[in-house]
This record gives sequence, structure tokens and C-alpha cells, in this order.
Amino acid sequence: MKKYILDLTVSDVCRINDKYVLVKLTHDEELPPMIPGQFVEVRVDGSSTTFLRRPISVNFVDRERNELWLLVAAVGDGTRRIAMLKKGEMLNCVLPLGRGFTMPESADAKVLLVGGGVGVAPLLYMGMAMRERGIEPKFLLGARRAADLLLLDEFRKYGRVMITTEDGSEGERGFVTNHSILATERFTQICTCGPKPMMMAVARYASKEHIDCEVSLENCMACGVGACLCCVEDTTEGNVCVCTEGPVFDIKQLKWEI
Repeated sequence: MKKYILDLTVSDVCRINDKYVLVKLTHDEELPPMIPGQFVEVRVDGSSTTFLRRPISVNFVDRERNELWLLVAAVGDGTRRIAMLKKGEMLNCVLPLGRGFTMPESADAKVLLVGGGVGVAPLLYMGMAMRERGIEPKFLLGARRAADLLLLDEFRKYGRVMITTEDGSEGERGFVTNHSILATERFTQICTCGPKPMMMAVARYASKEHIDCEVSLENCMACGVGACLCCVEDTTEGNVCVCTEGPVFDIKQLKWEI
């Protein structure tokens, strides 16, 4: 896909809690096509410690409003700067980057989208894209506590939402792989994004049950075009750059001990 370097205008900033911010961006011209699972590289201005762009998943694309949504976890100076943006300010982005999730071909596909923390971000756009094709996904979203759950009302627009929290404050207590739906329903495809231990646990379940499974890796992708070699992953095809060959991989491609 063709890549663009665009100065996008902040159309809205929604502060979800003290850590997470939803930044909505627009452009004078129509935004380029984007695939669920792809990401953008964001330039951070005004930071004396952030020299490289920050990779952020495409959270959602609202074609009617010509908006791109980025779900940002303010955990370092760079992402804190992005979270401080105000309506009307500009954000320079390289997009769209990477390989996205595989869209199921059959309307009868039983797809489970599993996310943890800020890793839920790419699953919202995936869910919307599936519904547009007549496929209703199920979402399994995990967090440490209820206050860390993100965009639940948005996810519920596109499919059934199941929840786990480690402290039991909402949904079922435990990790996503402890949820009862995994014992009661059968799926033909799983897509997941979140902390690596969570994704590995999901991959183990999928492998055991012979379910097609894709994971979105969160390696440090500093350039987004395979030049800096910061995000190299050892796969069955050798060392590859996650930013160009991923970030989405079939678990069969990864040398995970699952």
C-alpha cells in the first residue's frame, strides 16, 4: 500500500482516565485506505528526549467524519506529549504502515478478538470491518481492574463483549484465557493484541484447539519502514522486521514455545 506523510489536524481529544487518551485526527483531503491491524508512526514535537517517531495502532477509521482514531497510553515523555495535544493542533503521521489482520472470507466464521490493556486498540477497527461484511465478532477484553477497561461502549456497537479483570471488579475474575467462553464456544479464528504473555497464552489455547490465530506484536518499531532494525523478530522464515512483515503474524510463523 502507498504510504503518506501527512499533517493531520486534531479534531477531538477524549481523556478516558489518568493514563489513556483517545486522539481523533482529520485531514482536508480524504484519509488514505487503512487495514485493521496497521499502525502509524507519529512525530513527537516539543520533546527534548524523544527523537524517533512513536508507533501507534490504528484504533478506528470513521469514514463519514474522515477521522482517524489513535488510542494512546501516556507512559513515557513521547506519548505524554501526544496525550497533551489540543483540538486544532497538528500531528505529523506516516501512514498506513505494516501488515494487518486477515479478514475472514465466510459470513459463517466464528471469530474471537482478544485484547488486553492498550492492545485492545486495533480490535475495534477490525470489529467494525467485520460487521460491514456481515460477520459478527465476539470481543474478549481483559484488564487489571474495571477502571482500566477501554472503549467498551464502542466495542458493543459491533459485537458481544466479554470481560475479565484480574481483581474481579468487572466481568469474570482472572486473565482472558480463564474466561468461561473458551470452554463453552468453538471459534474458527482468533485475533489478539496485548502484552506478550497474554498473547502467548492465547496462542497456546489456539494451538491446542487447532484454531487459526494471528497476533499483533508490539516490538519497538522506531522507523516503520524496516530501516532501523529495532523490531527484528526471529521467525520460521528467519529474522524479519515486525514493522514491514507484521505487526500481525500467524502464530505458525513465530518461534514461540507454545
